[in-house]
Formats: sequence, structure tokens, C-alpha cells
Amino acid sequence: MTVYHGTTLIVKSPSAKYSKKYLDFGIGFYVTADKIQSERWAKRKAIRLNTKPTVNVYTLSDNLAGYNGLVFEDEDVNWLNFVANCRRGSNDYTKYDYVSGSVANDDVFLTVDMYMRGIWKEDRALEEIRYYKTSHQICLVSQALMDCELNFEESYEVK
Repeated sequence: MTVYHGTTLIVKSPSAKYSKKYLDFGIGFYVTADKIQSERWAKRKAIRLNTKPTVNVYTLSDNLAGYNGLVFEDEDVNWLNFVANCRRGSNDYTKYDYVSGSVANDDVFLTVDMYMRGIWKEDRALEEIRYYKTSHQICLVSQALMDCELNFEESYEVK
């Protein structure tokens, strides 16, 4: 499967050690199969850093059966609690080699934040999230998985 990582650098050898804390699925190297989404992420980061947006293109093995993965098919209560816990600093993600599911983008994160602060209960937060179009992400947590199953193909500057 072709996946993309939007940033401002060419990243031939991905590593989770440069990841920020408190992200949706914890510390890891984030990729998506959505090229447009990766280009938006690259542009957004480039604006903050006043540099050029770059998308790195990889092939991710379709055979991840030997790895411990957590896959969220929907924005359900399990997804909501996992994202909230990771955003609070939980290290639950370290139980997995990769985590896959919807992005808690800016719109969705406002709802997750209301839940995290106890303003909204699970059912209200999940009902609100259904109004937003979410996109998909994969957080690669395991360096062994990155080294063996993720192959750099190319990078390009987003215009």
C-alpha cells in the first residue's frame, strides 16, 4: 500500500523519536493513504516553520500479520477513549506496533477536548463527531516495523 507523510523534510529513514507527545495515537511515525491529506499537513507545517512543504512517499507492506496492531474501524467509544488517553500522555499505545484509525483533526479535537474536560459525556461527543468528515491515519510505533515494512519511494515538494 502506498502511504504518505507530510512534513518539511525528506525522510528516507523514518523514526518515531522525532514525534511530538500527546498525539492521537501516541508517539510514532504517522502516515496516511490519503495523498491530499498529507499535502495539507505538509503545507500547514511549512507555514509554521516558514519553509517548503514536502511529502514523502512510502510503500507499507500489506502483510503486517506478524505485528501487534490496533485498528479502529470507526469513531466509537474505544477510539474516543484511546485518543483522549493518548492526548493526556498515556503510554497505552506502546502495547502496539501500529495503531490505525481516524484522525482527530482540529474540528474533531474540539469535541474530544470537551469530552476530556468532562463537559460532554461519551455519547454526546460521539454524536458530535459524526458530523465531521474524518480522514485516516496510521501511527507506526515500532521501529522494527518501520525498518522492515516501510520502504521510502520518493519525496516531492507541494506546490
